[in-house]
Amino acid sequence: MYDKQALMDLVREHALEFGQFTLASGKQASFYLDCRKVTLHSEGARQIGEGILELLGDPLPDAVGGMAIGADPISAAVITTAAHQGLSLRGFIVRKETKEHGKGRMVEGPVEPGQHVVIVEDVVTTGGSSLRAIEQVEAFGLHVDGVIAIIDRLEGGAEAFAERGYELRTLLTIEDLGITTGDG
Repeated sequence: MYDKQALMDLVREHALEFGQFTLASGKQASFYLDCRKVTLHSEGARQIGEGILELLGDPLPDAVGGMAIGADPISAAVITTAAHQGLSLRGFIVRKETKEHGKGRMVEGPVEPGQHVVIVEDVVTTGGSSLRAIEQVEAFGLHVDGVIAIIDRLEGGAEAFAERGYELRTLLTIEDLGITTGDG
């Protein structure tokens, strides 16, 4: 069962760093959340898989996935947790660039047009990465039911999704970690 406190402790211990950083959104920040240090940690993967599976609710979408590489371990944790619970759920990967060989697809995995999916993300700032993933999966023919992230930095991502008709749900926000939005 998902333990929010355990996930917060793992994020504080392994992923939270203070200093001066430039985020993927281009914003400057006084702290950085390297969630790969949690998504690629056995206990972190378990907490994330269980937590996101709870947020997905019932009925489950057909699949979960997002932008490579950050979403890959999240998707793997969620679909593995689903399997352990006897649930059917698939994963997919959205490439950052079109593959020059093979089928040249931007969306990879056992998904087909018409299916319902949820985009997963590690950290949401402005939502740009997930919005790019949404564009690609919709172009592929999938229906996006929403976005689930591990952490929301509370810097406009939820609003950007809402403007386009998508809901953002998260396991944590930076406030859960004791950081206020003015901290950068």
